[in-house]
Formats: sequence, structure tokens, C-alpha cells
Amino acid sequence: MKYQHLPLAIALGAIAQQAGAAGFIEDSKATLGLRNFYINQDTRNQDANTQEEWGQGFALNYASGFTEGTIGVGVDALGLLGVKLDSGKGTHYNPTSSKFSGTVFPTDSEGKAVDEFSSLGLTGKVSLAGKAEGRVGTLLPKLPVVVYNDGRLLPQTFEGGQLSSSAITDLTLVGGKLEQAKGRSSSNDTGLSISGANNAQTGQFVNEFWFGGADYKLSKDLLVQYYYGGLEDFYQQNFLGLTHSLALGSGTLKSDLRYFNSASQGKNASVSGRADGYNSSGYWATGDSDKGEVDNNAWSALFTYGIGGHAISAGYQELNGDSNFPYLNQGDGATTYLITDSLIGKFANSEENTWVAQYAYDFSTLGINGLKASAVYLSGDNIASSTGDKQEWERDLRLDYVLADGPLKGLGFTVRNGVQRGNTSTADQDETRLSVNYTLSVL
Repeated sequence: MKYQHLPLAIALGAIAQQAGAAGFIEDSKATLGLRNFYINQDTRNQDANTQEEWGQGFALNYASGFTEGTIGVGVDALGLLGVKLDSGKGTHYNPTSSKFSGTVFPTDSEGKAVDEFSSLGLTGKVSLAGKAEGRVGTLLPKLPVVVYNDGRLLPQTFEGGQLSSSAITDLTLVGGKLEQAKGRSSSNDTGLSISGANNAQTGQFVNEFWFGGADYKLSKDLLVQYYYGGLEDFYQQNFLGLTHSLALGSGTLKSDLRYFNSASQGKNASVSGRADGYNSSGYWATGDSDKGEVDNNAWSALFTYGIGGHAISAGYQELNGDSNFPYLNQGDGATTYLITDSLIGKFANSEENTWVAQYAYDFSTLGINGLKASAVYLSGDNIASSTGDKQEWERDLRLDYVLADGPLKGLGFTVRNGVQRGNTSTADQDETRLSVNYTLSVL
């Protein structure tokens, strides 16, 4: 039995004895999230598989209240189901030796998309006087050192335990351990890994990622953050962040400063360990004994000025070190807490420097409630390689519309289009995503 299953069983046992207690039932909530999702990834300059898939997703999310008393217990459940609407061999086909799955659906033994996939996640939870909370089981972390991915039909989930506390005014503390992840196009849990070691057949996966950190509000407009994340036998990472809002003229200037320091630990820190496959992706000169070792510093600054319905952003990110930026990546879709994490690329290569410019407009200022549009351009250069510095760029467009009233209030439509080009080993790509989202309250 994995460590997280024992406390979960204990919590469920306690809940069973107190199921009738006030709070547990009365404060329970359940929603059914519906997502219709289409994606077309058109590879342009390489003989790679262009993918086109369409599906319907269902996410039943149940959250109980807590039983009464200083120590309250509860349980959450997340049921996920993805149904294929269109995905043929020509638009999904992936030899199982090379990839975990297609863009949206898992791959069967013949390399085709499955007709459907599903999973159920349970989470036991304990509340201490409403000031601290422990959760064990299925988690959806959204922290600087680990962010779950929700960019496809169904979300990525993690298994582990987490403690959080808000007992001190303006200070939030978080800590815990993750053991496994379930990809956004999978029904199965896998161990944890990083790019460079996450090959489906020959990669190295571990079951220990420790994380912890603090958010402290120095004032209503100023937030400082520190977080640590450590993946057993791969890397340890420290993060410092600062966000600030400043009234400027008739608008507001928001500043977002981030710094990551990432270094090797465990087997990745030794030549013999890297020879066994505990490697990071990146660039090292021929014969470099440090090849595959995590070594990366990333800092960035993003400034956004908002006035009326307009928001104009400009930012810069610089990466230093031989390795690419390390983050939890099992090979089937992941998210980073970088200002450059975009529709297609992440701009997280060794030595890469990236400029970011974005414009967004909220049409509610014109009386069209629920309509938003944005455009972003990223340009990265100085990417280290054996044939000199490389470069890449990406342009993304996004249009969102959510019905603001009527019987289908909350029904949302999103159109996203991205173009990525460069002279790196990554294929040039055009990508289009269409999604329709609606959430029903069922309890």
C-alpha cells in the first residue's frame, strides 16, 4: 500500500462514522464540467505526424463539506471521461515505441486512438479549525514549482499529499509530496520524470517529489513568494517571486518578477547515475563530463499596463546553464511556471533569451459582456547548440466568449491559433484549438 492510501483509508473510515454529521452533507457540492475539444497540429518543415483529434470530455467534481468539530474530515472525488468523436490512424497514429499517446487520446497496441478513456480520483481531507488543511490522494497543484496541465480534453492529475495553512494573517504556507502523475491523455498513473529521461520504454521514473513554500502579502498590492521543489535523483529547485500592482494614471501597472535556481541532486549529480539514464535535456560540448546534469538559472520580468478594456504587456526572460529548464514532465504534456509557457512552445532551452509582447482587450467596456481577445508574440534566441546559437519565435491569438446571461449562462467558447517557427530541432508548427465549455451544478 502506498503511503497516501493509508491516511486516505483512515479519513474515509472516519467519514463513514460521521456521515450524518452537520456540515459534511450540507456543505457538499458537485458539478459536471463539459468540454468539447478539437485540435489540429500541422507540422510544416519535418516529416512528422500531423495530428487532428476531436473529443467530448466529462469531469464530475464532488467536494464534501467537513464534519463538525475542531478537526473536520471530508472527501473529494474527481471522475473523468473522454470520448472520441474523431481521430483516425492518419491523424493520431503513433508507434507505441516513440510516444505515450496522441495529442488528445491514449494510444492502443496498434498505435490508434482509443474510443474512450476514464479515471476516478479520490482525496481525503482534514481541516483544523478552518486554518489548516491536509489533503491526501488526487491533487491538482498550481504552484510555481509544480503546475497541473489542463490544455487538452481532460486535466492532468497528481497523486500525493499536501498540507496548507493560513493561520498567520497574510501568510499562506504549503508543503507536501507527490508520487505519481496521470497524463491528460491517459487513464494510468506513472512515476515522475523530466525531459531527457522520460522516454516511454527506456526512461527513468521516480516516485518522490517534495515541495513547499510560502506566499506573504506585504500589502494589498505586494506579494512575495518562496518555493522549493525537489525531484528524487534529478533536481532541486528554488523559486523567488514578486508581484506588485501600482495605480498609474487612469490605469494599473502590474509587475511580475520570477527567479528559478535549479541544480542536480542524487543520481543526476553523478556520471554513473546519468549513464543509467537520469539525464536532463540541454546542450553540452562534446566530451563534457557534465553532460545531462541539471544546471539552470531562469529569471524573468513581465509588466502589464491595464486601462479600460486594454492590457498591454512586455517581458523578458533569460536562461543560463547547460541544461534546459527542468520541470515535472512525464512525456505526455506538462506545464511550467514560466512567462513564456505558450500555446505551442515553452522557450525553456539552454541559454535561451526571450522577449514577450502581448495585447489583450475586454469588450465588456463596449457593452459586449463575456467577449475577450488577445495576441502574444515571443521571440527567443541565443539557444545553445553544436552548430551555433539557434532561435525561434511564436505568435498566438486567442478569442473567448462566455454567455453572460440567459438559460445557458456560463457557456463558453474559445478559439486559439498559434504559429511557431525556428531553426532548432523542434518542428515548425501551426496549431488551432476550438473548445466549448459548460459547467452544470448537480448538487
